[in-house]
Amino acid sequence: METYEVFKDLAIIIVAGKMCGIIARQLKAPQVVGMIIAGLLIGPSVLGWVRQTEFLSEMAEIGVILLMFSAGLETDLKELVKTGPVATLIACAGVFVPLVLGTVLYMLFYGWAAVGTEEFIRAVFIGCIMTATSVSITVQSLREMGHLKGKVGTTILSAAIIDDVIGIIVLTFVIGFKSPDSNPGKVIINTVLFFALALVLGMIFYRVFKALDNKYPHTRRIPIIGLALCLIMAYVAERYFGIADITGAYVAGIILCSIRDSAYIEEKIDINSYMMFGPVFFASIGLKTSIEGIDSALIVFALAFVLVALISKVIGCGFMSRICGFKGYDCLKIGVGMMTRGEVALIVAQKGLSVGLMSSQYFTAVILLIIISSVSVPILLKLLYAKAPDHAAA
Repeated sequence: METYEVFKDLAIIIVAGKMCGIIARQLKAPQVVGMIIAGLLIGPSVLGWVRQTEFLSEMAEIGVILLMFSAGLETDLKELVKTGPVATLIACAGVFVPLVLGTVLYMLFYGWAAVGTEEFIRAVFIGCIMTATSVSITVQSLREMGHLKGKVGTTILSAAIIDDVIGIIVLTFVIGFKSPDSNPGKVIINTVLFFALALVLGMIFYRVFKALDNKYPHTRRIPIIGLALCLIMAYVAERYFGIADITGAYVAGIILCSIRDSAYIEEKIDINSYMMFGPVFFASIGLKTSIEGIDSALIVFALAFVLVALISKVIGCGFMSRICGFKGYDCLKIGVGMMTRGEVALIVAQKGLSVGLMSSQYFTAVILLIIISSVSVPILLKLLYAKAPDHAAA
């Protein structure tokens, strides 16, 4: 593709995303819903004006990293520590229930398989795809509604981060049964080492940034260096520890969330995210959708796959949140907030394709899940918060 074609694609994405975002807001829906629909409309499935390219994929990845960095900056660290044990329990339930129900779903469609056989591993992998939670869309929706810093919002955010870590460990175990070269123990060790390193670096960088903040308050060098920290943490997490880069970006935000100028950093980062990288990320979800080669059998499986994936998160996370002391609508908010799937589910699916655990035909079901969950979750959260705000949950 000629380099200048990128300019046309970006112009279309930005304008279409903004226009659909405005329409969504007029319809009382979060703007992210409009951006995702814009990607679907301008993508190969409908108008075909823009096609997913490696460049757009990389920009979308930067978009989700900036979004997670902003989420970390906005996090109330005291509330995060307070909700940590509860979030861990919710995340465990949010992995276990989809994993089991996804495995059962595959075997209901394609026959029961003995434990340990290759077909059984394929079934488990389908459940593994369902375990991943994409918090980015939920975060953006909660930010728009002003509920990100609440107890429920912080719990969802914490649980989703922990959910992805557990999901990566589960994925590694599943692949370990398929490929003798995989080492599940190594992934567990790497995960522990990453968070240990993050704790040490966090204390060091917090003191460095606090000193800079005191000496050069409210200057642009603070957000610039903060952005560099975000990108480095994302790189280190993915490159050296096998952890999702968005986890590294979120940790970078957590490191800086308690300094005096954290809001100033977030304000500057949000300009880049809002103007360019955010619209590309949300539109890319629609761009990746293709309706070619779909038959009736695959449609039935895809619909069942989406339904089970959505309901299993609500059951697992909602039920566990009830056990942990949340009541009424707050349990439902947490369950619904954990339903979104996105980049992590795509990464898991791509990994399955590369090692032969999943056929390419099932990728349509994953894309459908991402689109439906990405569009429905913001709307459902808006309705739930309208009915029962944080301070008056039933």
